[in-house]
Amino acid sequence: MEHRICMVSDFFYPNVGGVEEHIFNLSQCLLLRGHKVIVLTHSYGNRVGIRYMTNGLKVYYLPIKTFYNQCVLPTMICSLPLIRYIFIRECISHVHGHSAFSALAHEAMIIGRLLGLQTVFTDHSLFGFADTSAIITNKFLEISLADCSHCICVSHTGKENTVLRACVNHERVSVIPNAVDTVAFTPDPSKRRKDGISIVVVSRLVYRKGIDLLAQVIVDLCIKYPKVNFLIGGDGPKRSLLEEVVSNNHLENRVKLLGSLEHSQVRDTLVQGHIFLNTSLTEAYCMAIVEAALCGLQVVSTRVGGIPEVLPPKLIYLTEPSVQSLLDGLEKALIDLSEGRAIDPFACHDLVCSLYNWHNVSERTENVYNMVANEPKKSIGQQLRSYGKSNVPVFLLVISLMHIILMVLEW
Repeated sequence: MEHRICMVSDFFYPNVGGVEEHIFNLSQCLLLRGHKVIVLTHSYGNRVGIRYMTNGLKVYYLPIKTFYNQCVLPTMICSLPLIRYIFIRECISHVHGHSAFSALAHEAMIIGRLLGLQTVFTDHSLFGFADTSAIITNKFLEISLADCSHCICVSHTGKENTVLRACVNHERVSVIPNAVDTVAFTPDPSKRRKDGISIVVVSRLVYRKGIDLLAQVIVDLCIKYPKVNFLIGGDGPKRSLLEEVVSNNHLENRVKLLGSLEHSQVRDTLVQGHIFLNTSLTEAYCMAIVEAALCGLQVVSTRVGGIPEVLPPKLIYLTEPSVQSLLDGLEKALIDLSEGRAIDPFACHDLVCSLYNWHNVSERTENVYNMVANEPKKSIGQQLRSYGKSNVPVFLLVISLMHIILMVLEW
């Protein structure tokens, strides 16, 4: 069964990250399987309008400015005519939103449901339940997913988290892990420096990624190991913290902040390192550690969320999300490296290749599309009853207003 799918997220290229890569690779495999796929995201600098990527993947960069942390302001109404026009123009049958952080994804899924389209949501992150930001985000997610056709989580830990915080029926949630382009990420030990040890970090520089921990780890490790150097790729609000730490401790020659990386540059950065460090405080699934393992690096990562499900124990050093535990994990990796106990880079690559395959992921995602394709369309009354279960009466007025605007536009 051929589907016409619209992938929607605030996070897409030229930005680099796990969500961006997931959307791109899944779209490519779905195109190869005979489906029509487009991507909807907001503008990035001067990148506005329609762009075409590999295999003719059509990307709409909407002329919407970001509000906070690369996300648009969730107005629910301002973007409605434009999103409706794209759905109709491209004859979309399925709207697939990505990331709980993405306001654009939630908006598009709600608009899609009002237009009678099937919606699928992939949750890439884990959230807590106590702090203010988590409570607000969880409630917004509960509202958004109240009438969503089906949800996908990238790990079993992620599924448990989503079911609890968004009050979603567990029967409407599937677990489909991420994968990685194994051809694009291959080892090249000749690129490593011979006079020292390089530790690579590729991540968004935000609080959730544990950049505060990373800042202290850099200082402590550089003091204890004079031959250790850091390569840090990525950008974000926490970059200023790292710049301050590097400057105050005179580490300019040992810590390189590479800034935002193009996807084609990630592999070339990874192969320069011996060890990959991930300091995330919460993570449903971490594609970066899979890419690093494919490039033959030893991986040191915090034991949070779904990360223990990602790699076999012999390929990863798991630590607690604390400075001392991360230092202990890095020291174990350094000792194994110096004593020759580290796994061969090419053997590491072959092992990871046997575990992850994008074609398998796309086939399982296609099964979800097939499952929801046969569901009957809901009337506006049925949709309002679904959204009413979230116990936010004001949102029912928003949905009603959106429905009226869509009717006016149709007229």
